[in-house]
Amino acid sequence: MSEKITLWQSIKEDIYCVFDRDPAARTVFEIITTYPGVQAVQWHRLSHWLWQHNLKWLARFLSTFSRWITGIEIHPAVKIGRRFFIDHGMGVVIGETAEIGDDCTLYHGVTLGGTSWKEGKRHPTLGNDVVVGAGAKVLGPICLHDGARIGSNAVVVKSVAAGNTVVGVPGRVVGTNLTEDEKQKQKLAQEVGFDAYGASCSTLDPVATAIHGLIEHIHALDKRVEAMSETIHQLGGEVSNELMPEINSCELDKDSSEPDPTK
Repeated sequence: MSEKITLWQSIKEDIYCVFDRDPAARTVFEIITTYPGVQAVQWHRLSHWLWQHNLKWLARFLSTFSRWITGIEIHPAVKIGRRFFIDHGMGVVIGETAEIGDDCTLYHGVTLGGTSWKEGKRHPTLGNDVVVGAGAKVLGPICLHDGARIGSNAVVVKSVAAGNTVVGVPGRVVGTNLTEDEKQKQKLAQEVGFDAYGASCSTLDPVATAIHGLIEHIHALDKRVEAMSETIHQLGGEVSNELMPEINSCELDKDSSEPDPTK
């Protein structure tokens, strides 16, 4: 966990880290007055101080008040590191024995919950630089190690190694150290306006499955054409070095919106 700093330093870091993670943020005043995630964290830091000084009823009352005005429920016993950001925030629930490291980000609808009614450690521990997507549920005394990424609506009940990405129900690891082929597929997907990062082959969305299949097919064709071109070149033939036109998703959208002259 993070080193000890003053309460004022902690508040300043909580506010200024928003500029790095939300491009919609414009001014400090706007962040303080209109960002419920920032407000909830500040209320929590106060209630956590009260909890540590054995003023537990008052700590619970403040955390309940914070939930009324922000829609975010954080138990006052939760240990939170530096530069913690809850974006949007509505519906976030963080249980009593949860621990959160530095530079973590949660989105709306996230639950850091328990799976047991027994006393003791029963909620997750997040390392540094962890991101949990909207609607995700992280349950039990598990650990999301540094740099872990949890996809939207995933349900995670097992610990996640550093740098891994987890999606789905139940959560499955889909991204670690990407190979060169996987990086090329991601780049192609982004160029056609379809982000395949974290998409699994078992997805139930037929449109996503079809697009993912097309991306795989195009990538395989590209590799085959490159191999054929190399073979022709070795045999003394000539192959055009003309660059393929870049795929522009904006142009595709523009063309698809124009009326068909044949109709």
